[in-house]
Amino acid sequence: MSISPSNTIGLDHGSGGRISHELIARLILPIFRNSVLETLHDGATLVVGNERIAFTTDTYVVDPIVFPGGSIGDLAVNGTVNDLAMCGAVPKWLSVGLILEEGFPTADLERILSDMARAAAAAGVTIVTGDTKVVPKGAADRIFINTAGIGSIPEHIHIAPDRARPGDRILLSGTIADHGVCVLANRQGMGFDVPIESDTAALNGLVQAMLETDPDIHVLRDPTRGGLGTTLNEIAVQAAVGIRIEEEAVPMRPAVAGLCELLGYDPLYLANEGKLVAVVSGASVERILETMRNHPLGRQAACIGEVVDAHPGRVVLKTRIGGQRIVDMLSGEQLPRIC
Repeated sequence: MSISPSNTIGLDHGSGGRISHELIARLILPIFRNSVLETLHDGATLVVGNERIAFTTDTYVVDPIVFPGGSIGDLAVNGTVNDLAMCGAVPKWLSVGLILEEGFPTADLERILSDMARAAAAAGVTIVTGDTKVVPKGAADRIFINTAGIGSIPEHIHIAPDRARPGDRILLSGTIADHGVCVLANRQGMGFDVPIESDTAALNGLVQAMLETDPDIHVLRDPTRGGLGTTLNEIAVQAAVGIRIEEEAVPMRPAVAGLCELLGYDPLYLANEGKLVAVVSGASVERILETMRNHPLGRQAACIGEVVDAHPGRVVLKTRIGGQRIVDMLSGEQLPRIC
């Protein structure tokens, strides 16, 4: 969504960019303003009795609805599980809302629901409630899914976007842009000698292993819509710090890099659905990095940069040839309906 010059709501092809941030800051926050919402984390942290819980919701409109490595079904489960995990929570329960276009094939719906069930079982969460609506043909595009999730936050865990401090290190759990390139390639009917698959996965197991190594991880984020570049900008702004990363240190599959170069896409802004960014203290970086690399979803984890005093609110990238460039917040979205 975007706020257009005519003061109407226009299409932004997704969230995770400058236009979405302007919409939140200029319209949504002023209307719904409260202390919980203002943290702008991947989920809300709430206190119920003596327990802290995380609560989050997301809506999925990806096109195509089935792609190599996944479908809109497991994407909807994994995405909400990951938002809870980025709050340091142990995900427990999900709701599912389905918006179906009239005439949507029952066989396709069964496939998607089965994918959701498998993803939920793999993540250790239970789908406990939901809703289904059918709209006239042409009023939606086949199927849209909303999932909301609840998880419990251990007492000693305090993860928040504004906890990044100068001297902290930036860890990335693996290769970037896999999901974005996979969806783009399949939408356009491109074929490759080396198949490109989505990285969609539930990251709560990886997060749990990292927190067992060091419960004082400062920030966790999953760089979905808007990609790594936008996520790092969000952290820099919310913590009022500078971030410096090295292009050479950011892992990327050769096939993904090749397609991005061919088509003119910047992989720093393409969506990821099974990767996380962690901001950790310099003293614990090696221990946490070793833990990540010992987990199946962190084999290619890398330290890609650091938090600095200089240029607060900005992300600076050191290029492969030794120069520097500003990595700005993405304006809009490179690809529509990516998740």
